[in-house]
Amino acid sequence: MLVHLQSALGIAAIVALAWLLSENRRAFPLRTVLAGLALQIALALLLLKVAVARDVLFSLNGVVDALTAATKAGTSFVFGYTGGGKAPFAVTDPSAMASFAFQILPLVIVISALAALLWHWRILPAVVGGFAWALRKTMGIGGAVGLGSAATIFLGMIEAPLLIRPYLAKMSRAELFMLFSVGLSTVAGTVFVLYATILQPVIPGALGHILVASVMSLPAAILIARIMIPGVSETDAGAAPGFEYRSSMDAIARGTEDGLRLWLSIVAMLLVIVALVALADIILSHAPDVAGSPLTVERIFGWIFAPVVWLFGIPWDQAPTAGALMGDKTVLNEFVAYLGLAHLPQGALDPRSRLIMLYAMCGFANLGSVGIMIAGVSGLVPERRAEIVPLAMRALISGTMASGLTGAMIGLLPVTS
Repeated sequence: MLVHLQSALGIAAIVALAWLLSENRRAFPLRTVLAGLALQIALALLLLKVAVARDVLFSLNGVVDALTAATKAGTSFVFGYTGGGKAPFAVTDPSAMASFAFQILPLVIVISALAALLWHWRILPAVVGGFAWALRKTMGIGGAVGLGSAATIFLGMIEAPLLIRPYLAKMSRAELFMLFSVGLSTVAGTVFVLYATILQPVIPGALGHILVASVMSLPAAILIARIMIPGVSETDAGAAPGFEYRSSMDAIARGTEDGLRLWLSIVAMLLVIVALVALADIILSHAPDVAGSPLTVERIFGWIFAPVVWLFGIPWDQAPTAGALMGDKTVLNEFVAYLGLAHLPQGALDPRSRLIMLYAMCGFANLGSVGIMIAGVSGLVPERRAEIVPLAMRALISGTMASGLTGAMIGLLPVTS
């Protein structure tokens, strides 16, 4: 009971912080806040406690297995034993044969091509339209920002604005900020399976949880954004043009190209980040020990973010460990944080804390993503770059708060047992 009250305090603290950061504290959108919190509760209880819905979600892990096996067939053919194929020599240590770059990360390329194909077949547009309709009815938003927000879950923070490109120039500041906040508080469908593959060994039903986390963070981001920059949705999307592919093969080809760029970015990012963290630890090793142990980047992040994750519902004795993960997610990115979560020593976090952190870290809110967002959206509407830059930087805060709100909500509700 006390841990649930702890999460309730976290929810109140996040909403209060958003109000303190508001451009107009007198215009507190009470209806939107209540609707957003109610929608989060309803989604969590429906998808995680109703047996039929929960079973459907958790059965999606069969999709993970199928896509992983299919990708392995491709990587084995292209990369040979480095891609998971049969080794031409005796293997004494199978774990040493694992390769993120050539066995796990190629999932991104396959999912990107599959997503483009499903879009061309009008399957994804129907799903996006359903989400946009639900947002209109529950949160009171519609038009361009509703469509763009709904599409973000499946397409990503840069691809989704392409759907509403003709309307970006006339969107209000509040609408742009809401779109940015949603983009940074969720993760794209192209990485769902990748993250689930990493987390499945430590969190059963990982794919279902990642999907629920992104869906729950939609209303969370909308309510946080509306508190911080009050405003109404006025831009009507009408019949917004979507991605156009000439054929199924064109969709596969272009989706593969997009996935390849993402794969290269992730490979390069991992290489550089791991190297920089190692360099920082080498430098810190020359400082005096603190509490009997050498200083490391992970320990420093743990101390800084421990009070934050405590508000999500993490017990204090586990807060430094969870705080280090939250620091990795915010300063580096969620991929590095999920890798850290998957490789924690046994007992470092209990099952409830692991689940809370999965939800709280399920978002693109980090410095690198903000840079990508500024570059991408400014390219679509260069005349608004002066507005986009400060809004995107502020969305780093709102996106982090929205994902944290989702984590705290999971800690509050009886869905972690």
